[in-house]
Amino acid sequence: MKYLLRLWPFLKPYKLQAALALTTTLALTALLLAVPAIIRQTIDVGLAQSERIYLIRAALWLLGIGVVRSGLVYLQRYLGEWIASHIGYDMRNRLYDHMQYLSFSFHDHAQTGQLISRCIEDVRAVERFTGFGVIEMIRLGLLMFGIVFLLFWQSPHLAAIALLPMIPLVLVTTGFGSRVGDLFMKVDIALGELSALVQENVSGVQVVRAFAREPYEVQRFAGKNRKLYDARVKVVSIFAWVMPTTHFLVALGTILILWFGGGMVLRGEMTVGEVVAFNGYLLLLAAPAQQLTWLVNAAGEAAAGLRRSFEILDLEPEIRSAPNAVELPPLKGYVEFRGVSLRYPSQKIPALNGVDLYVEPNQVVALVGPTGSGKSSLVNLIPRFYDPSAGAVLVDGWDVRQVELTSLRRQIGLVFQTSLLFSTTVAENIAYGWPSASREEIEAAARAAQAHDFIMDLPDGYDTVIGERGVTLSGGQRQRVAIARALLLDPKILILDDSTSSVDTETERLIQIALERLMENRTTFIIAHRLSSVRRADLIVVMKDGRIVEQGKHADLLSAGGLYREIYDLHLREQEQFYEDYLQASPGID
Repeated sequence: MKYLLRLWPFLKPYKLQAALALTTTLALTALLLAVPAIIRQTIDVGLAQSERIYLIRAALWLLGIGVVRSGLVYLQRYLGEWIASHIGYDMRNRLYDHMQYLSFSFHDHAQTGQLISRCIEDVRAVERFTGFGVIEMIRLGLLMFGIVFLLFWQSPHLAAIALLPMIPLVLVTTGFGSRVGDLFMKVDIALGELSALVQENVSGVQVVRAFAREPYEVQRFAGKNRKLYDARVKVVSIFAWVMPTTHFLVALGTILILWFGGGMVLRGEMTVGEVVAFNGYLLLLAAPAQQLTWLVNAAGEAAAGLRRSFEILDLEPEIRSAPNAVELPPLKGYVEFRGVSLRYPSQKIPALNGVDLYVEPNQVVALVGPTGSGKSSLVNLIPRFYDPSAGAVLVDGWDVRQVELTSLRRQIGLVFQTSLLFSTTVAENIAYGWPSASREEIEAAARAAQAHDFIMDLPDGYDTVIGERGVTLSGGQRQRVAIARALLLDPKILILDDSTSSVDTETERLIQIALERLMENRTTFIIAHRLSSVRRADLIVVMKDGRIVEQGKHADLLSAGGLYREIYDLHLREQEQFYEDYLQASPGID
């Protein structure tokens, strides 16, 4: 119930429409309660006293009530669905918006399918309940109160007898309601796991095919699907037991009225019309009592959806601008790591430990070291993807935690190790960080990234829509588009995370030529395992186990005979020989 009450902030903007829907509900309830009274008068006066005019008048009244009720039902349903659609729209927007600002540490562990399920299926359950359930609960509450009042006003003795079966009905319904929330929570979790599995399988379809694991994946899906099936069947089995029980108890109430009410008619204590009206009221009460089970079911499903939604909405972004954050002025390019340590929440060993590094403007810094040495962790602190556990990261003397986040990230260009492109045009992908860029500026960035020629060979050039995650492009093409995207921003700090790892030698050479020219007036951090990416760096930083163990130029580090020399002998020497042979075979290239 506490989660259902948290719907109010979403409903508040539409309180006028909700008030109109409530007024419509009151009018419908009043009209419905008037019908048994008209039938009673029709029997006791029209039939008993042969008043044909009264019969005609009663028929016209019932016809008028039917027409008005039809219009009110339409208005009520329209308003209910209108409010539900707007609440669903607002909830989905708020969830999606909130997830955009949650920290990398959240997305590192969150399953994509679970997030999709929360934004779609859970919100849909809330929509179903608010569109019909909330108004129906109000209507049924008003109707039940009015019917009970009229029954006791007409005959307290018969009302007490007739309502006896309602006591176990209430107990059965409340018992069902106390269990249904947890049951639907299991359904939602199972659905999220199934969505996560489908998303993971579609994303990794090439790996599945390559290792001929289709039967295994089919079995995995069947297992998750069975878990969802079992969770749903558990709800349905309880619901299927509750529904016949409510029908039986309602039928028992009717039997009691006919038995005891018929005796009262024979004794002259009630008229036939009063007994018929009394039974009519009880039948009106039967429908709400039976619908109550369905409403409890819908409320439980909505409560589970709201619970999962608020699990996301209640999370505070770990990385956000401080309340007194200042707008970062245009950067010169100074970067300093001052006693920086970083420990990820899920890891016992720190990713960085006491790192000190000072970088001058326009320097090219190459980060090398074994896998897991902390290279990516170090550069991820500059745009505040994470905050250090200890120490500080400064740009131009500003602690990045004290400046406005957007103003910081707009001055930092990044090319990730895995280039993610969106399913839209090539031009829109390049202009993703600067949507207002002109076509000339987009083409200039593409030329600088050595991407213009292959883009022009695409069916529609820059207007070619590429597939999801850029799968219709080769790895090298995706990487060059990503580099163009970063370069279009003309950032003062550029971070290249192994940005040439997936390109061939010729493409790498072209990118290196472009990058050398473009890195002249910006501070650049390069993470790479290729010698060509580090040999011309102003500063090579060698990392191991989250620490800087060496730093200097290529020749100096080689002569020092430390870790860099080991990396060179194991991985880079052959690259250097290959590169020299390549230069000799390509006159005019330096």
